Amino acid sequence: MAIDIEGLVRMARGAAPLVGIVANPVSARDIRRVIANASSLQIADRANIVLRVLACLRACGIGDVLMMPENGGIGRHIDRGLARARNLGETQFPNVHYLPMRVCGTVDDTHQATRAMVRAGVAAIVVLGGDGTHRAVAAHCGAIPIAGISTGTNNAFPNHGEPTIAGLAAGLAITGRIPADVAFDHNKRIDVSINDGAVRDIALVDVALVTEGYVGARAIWRTENFRELYVTFADPAVIGMSAIAGLLEPVGRSESGGLMVRMAPLAQSPVVLRAPIGPGLVASVGIKDWRRMSDGVPIVPGVPAGTIALDGERELSFAERDSVVLTLRDRAFRTVNVSGAMRYAAREGLLRGVKTLLDAPE
Repeated sequence: MAIDIEGLVRMARGAAPLVGIVANPVSARDIRRVIANASSLQIADRANIVLRVLACLRACGIGDVLMMPENGGIGRHIDRGLARARNLGETQFPNVHYLPMRVCGTVDDTHQATRAMVRAGVAAIVVLGGDGTHRAVAAHCGAIPIAGISTGTNNAFPNHGEPTIAGLAAGLAITGRIPADVAFDHNKRIDVSINDGAVRDIALVDVALVTEGYVGARAIWRTENFRELYVTFADPAVIGMSAIAGLLEPVGRSESGGLMVRMAPLAQSPVVLRAPIGPGLVASVGIKDWRRMSDGVPIVPGVPAGTIALDGERELSFAERDSVVLTLRDRAFRTVNVSGAMRYAAREGLLRGVKTLLDAPE
């Protein structure tokens, strides 16, 4: 069902919160699918994840959901599932409304859809994808929390748990049944500016500077070209650039600040680190040194020219004449704290004694 933006805004002013869902089928389609052993989540599987989330949102009292339209087939599978439920007289899903926007089949769809959802006044945005898709949503979501579900190539940032639980946690959180300080986590990001001081782009997990002066194949995996790495958190239990930092000095997601790592060719490095930089892809990385990054302190990289990869994908090129500045920001945006929300729900008995939360007393 399509609806105009004005109708969406009126809907958001109703009694129940409005939820947005972003599921871009172009996520998880980079060269790491070829050179690494990444899994490939099929369109039908993604649609089934959305249906699981929808059922949980409905159980929490959410009556209307905004979906990002796409041309990859996710919506068609979802519509069939919704029609089948209606034909059986079942009411376990909310009403699904597709945003009135032109689909171009790129990450621009995610940018456009997120901006439209913010204008419509959604209470949360459920995101299916990897680091890149979540970065595109976080660039525009502002104070609106994200409920992330991992379906990408490198998934250092999003939640890896069962989508059913993510949907339940999101529904309980945005309907006010869980205190905000329990329901939501604050997250860090790195702002990237070139020349004029304005933020050109952001990274949720890592910024890598490589010596190649062209974007080319966007995903990075040739470690001999890495020179500097900046991470918001350093987790030795993830894959991607963050794993390099995590294996040197772990930094938690909830800790203030991040980590900077300087790299060099293997023959010139005092430390050689073996790190999982992609799914099934363990590479040798030459390490010169590393140090902590502080919240809000601008850093000027030492690499004179090359490209900037954000969350594992080349996005920006810069030359010697350019002035690049990186700034880590604590508490930059919010996500649903799935485990914290569900522990609170269990402790307070939020799911006891009612057939559905639609029937629960306020």
